[in-house]
Amino acid sequence: MSTVVYMVRHGESPKEGNERTRGLTEKGYLDAQRVTDIFKDEKIDAVVSSPYIRSILTVEKIAQQIGQEVLVLEDLKEMVFSSKNKRLADEELIQILEKSFFDSNFSLDGGESNADCQKRAIKVLKELLDTLKNKKVVIGTHGAIMTLMMGYFDSSYDLNFLYSTSKPDIYRMEFNEQELLNVQRVWDVSISDNNQ
Repeated sequence: MSTVVYMVRHGESPKEGNERTRGLTEKGYLDAQRVTDIFKDEKIDAVVSSPYIRSILTVEKIAQQIGQEVLVLEDLKEMVFSSKNKRLADEELIQILEKSFFDSNFSLDGGESNADCQKRAIKVLKELLDTLKNKKVVIGTHGAIMTLMMGYFDSSYDLNFLYSTSKPDIYRMEFNEQELLNVQRVWDVSISDNNQ
């Protein structure tokens, strides 16, 4: 038996607003339904999420399908990029990401480094791998923290990988105990793009 973790990056969210409370755009809601449909026959055992609303909204119907609540874990929140509580402009975010992936200890005042973010997230992921051993788990997540969690097990999941992901996106990670066996992309970007 193996443990399967599905990393589900949240759907498209508004470009303005509070990091914690931004929801989904109309496209984001449509894509969240497509995400739910993908898991219809998957026999998921648990649904876990970042506390950020856009992540919860992307996976909550999966939890409803299996008659459960989403387990919200604070330490799965997106990397804290700065002390500002609102979404950063794309140009600003790209600069921070590039510095962060070049130097894992880099952070802005009030922000956290890749090293610190990865440490808190991996602690949670390893606990989930222990408590939900041989189960199928969906994790509602974000681009940077997802990349850092995946990169902990395989360094090829780096900044270029992050830039190649979409919103939403789904990666199936199979584990034996805490050893990563394989990763498979599940989300078909063309489905989302063709249904805008």
